[in-house]
Amino acid sequence: MTITAPERDAAPTSVRTNPPDSPEADAADRPRPLRSRTLDDIACLGASAVGSFAFTWLCYEYLLPFSGLIGFIVGWYFAFLALYIGVTSLSNPRTVVVDRIASTAIQGAAVLTGVALVSAVAYPFFRGYLALEHANFYSQDMGGVSPTRGLDSGGIWHAIIGTLIEIGIAVVVTLPLGIGTAIYMTEVGGRGAVVVRTVVEAMTALPSIIAGLFVFTVLIVDLGFPQDGFAAAMALSIMMLPIMARASEVVLRVVPGGLREASQALGASRWQTVWRVVLPTARPGLATALILAIARGVGETSPVLLTSGASTFFNKNPFSEPMNSLPLFVYEAVRSGEPIYIERGFGAACVLIALVLVLFIVTRLLARQRVSR
Repeated sequence: MTITAPERDAAPTSVRTNPPDSPEADAADRPRPLRSRTLDDIACLGASAVGSFAFTWLCYEYLLPFSGLIGFIVGWYFAFLALYIGVTSLSNPRTVVVDRIASTAIQGAAVLTGVALVSAVAYPFFRGYLALEHANFYSQDMGGVSPTRGLDSGGIWHAIIGTLIEIGIAVVVTLPLGIGTAIYMTEVGGRGAVVVRTVVEAMTALPSIIAGLFVFTVLIVDLGFPQDGFAAAMALSIMMLPIMARASEVVLRVVPGGLREASQALGASRWQTVWRVVLPTARPGLATALILAIARGVGETSPVLLTSGASTFFNKNPFSEPMNSLPLFVYEAVRSGEPIYIERGFGAACVLIALVLVLFIVTRLLARQRVSR
């Protein structure tokens, strides 16, 4: 049989071992998902961890004059990365190796951040749990109690109330000013808004000691106000105001412009649009801004020390006599040098952490969007 030229050119030049629709061909053409880990990947991970641990232990114990748990962990981590790169590259392509190394480094950074946060929160509880066990610690003040007295007498009731009063006054001052400044920067605009935004951003990095000195000079020295809780609250409000204004501006900018246009198209004025549309929409974000501002102000020590001063007795009047706060009590207790008083200071730090958590939960509940049935 004679094959013509067109038929000879159309003849297949290669033979497929598998049919096009067979499972083997589909498996060969399908790319391997990078997020899935095979038994070989798990074995490489475990072997690299064990091998790097043994290598680091050998270097620390016998070869190098190093010591310390933190240095050992850091050395182990970098040795693990180096060994894991070498082992993974033996049986995987470059794309898989890069993906594994990047995911390992990111997960290691996340674990490091979590460990740092947990240790920073757990350390005060570890040092101050003995003070937290006494009921008088929450219901008595330190009036007439010496630093060397036992934990069964005295407490931080005056510092708790002082912190709540000072932060309450600061929130009353900061909340309307911060939201009003954010509304001016987002809804009004213009050259004045640029100047205000620049000032707010500059005040964000203002040292707390400068705010305390400003209030001390203006209110106490020039205007003759006494050193009391109100002056401390004014200093805290200066620290909280830029945080509140900047965070609120970001939240208000996220509100869709279509809501503003629809409101004005229905005949609402700019003020009615802001009050009835923009602010209710941004309420959860404004609550977050308030939480950030409170977190900045509740832990300040130097402004309270300059404007109010430390006291050992209970005072509920912010316009008379010095008023203590939890950060200031912690500062005075830890630097005292007395072991029992230091124990009280760490206990007060634990109460401060719990107080911030309670304020966070209450603020989020109050700002939660109401869902109709």
